[in-house]
Amino acid sequence: MEVTGSNYIGGRARGRLEGSGCYMLPTMSQYKGDMKDGMFHGKGTLYFPNGGKYDGVWDHGIAKEGKYTFADGLEFKEKNWHYCDGYDRRFYTEICSGLKPAGISQLTNLDPPRPIPEGCYDCGDGFYNPNTRVVTDYKLRFLRNADDDEHEWIIRTCRKGWDEIIGRKLNPEH
Repeated sequence: MEVTGSNYIGGRARGRLEGSGCYMLPTMSQYKGDMKDGMFHGKGTLYFPNGGKYDGVWDHGIAKEGKYTFADGLEFKEKNWHYCDGYDRRFYTEICSGLKPAGISQLTNLDPPRPIPEGCYDCGDGFYNPNTRVVTDYKLRFLRNADDDEHEWIIRTCRKGWDEIIGRKLNPEH
């Protein structure tokens, strides 16, 4: 093993690696599991320096079945592999954290966003009715009357409870 740069800690029989052990390869990859006649044999995990790992069942040094898990926890699938394809370029951690794919925006911190009563605005701490100039909480309990500055700010910046087609403004000079 000194010649190859490998290291082994574990059982031996007749001078060969046998039983449970830990085999460190010169590439810094590491196998922890069962050995037989100097080869990976039975259940074991091959750990890679990049943080990935392959859990498998080995037969005389050949992996017969198993799964590869990337360093971020993503498990590789041979079929129906939809990770990082042409339509969705998110990383696995972004998927787990709820980051949406490009082109699909999230309107609020809630997903899906809460419905806004017809004719009202969502002003962050509740709903605003521009006709009554009253802000209520999300359970429709009175919070406050909006002054002129708050009214203008809500009308200008907050999400509406209706769809509005705004179109394109034409320049009167053309």
